[in-house]
Amino acid sequence: MRTHRFEAFSDGVLAVIITIMVLELKVPDGNTLHDAVTTTGQSLLTYLLSFIYIGIYWNNHHHMFQLIKTVNGRTLWANLHLLFWLSLVPFTTKWMDESHFARTPVMTYGVNLLAAGIAYYVLQYAAIAAEGENSRLRRALGADFKGKASPVVYVVGIGAAAVNVWIGIGLYAAVAIMWLIPDKRMERFIAQGGVNE
Repeated sequence: MRTHRFEAFSDGVLAVIITIMVLELKVPDGNTLHDAVTTTGQSLLTYLLSFIYIGIYWNNHHHMFQLIKTVNGRTLWANLHLLFWLSLVPFTTKWMDESHFARTPVMTYGVNLLAAGIAYYVLQYAAIAAEGENSRLRRALGADFKGKASPVVYVVGIGAAAVNVWIGIGLYAAVAIMWLIPDKRMERFIAQGGVNE
């Protein structure tokens, strides 16, 4: 199977996720900057973190499928698995925001991020299996340090949030910062002509 419809569907779902999150933002109670900060400030911060995460997944998904020529049923289900966890981000974001960063919602947000990270890892390896161990994606990934480190930081963040929610949120933000710049491994591989092999 070609990847065009697969990518278009994924792009559409991610766009809907971002739309749902922005629609959850509260309108300020008044007309001053102070009103905006007190009514919407916290919501904007949680939205920003979640928006960055969805953007990271969209960006990396885009790069991944520049290297993959075909998908099979396993890849389709692995992608749906990823989209399921990402579709929960608006819910866990809103819960964390409306609870004013209570322990359980912050830990649940971390579990959501961890599950999405694992689902992305599963998708990568389903795509590699579909094309064989000599797939361009396998070669582009290399050691995949960031991919392996992220779940560890999420687990530490979830545990830390049980003690202090701000440490947990800080660790979730640290993973986002680590992934904020597009994955240079894939960009480098594409620039060197790997996409045309």
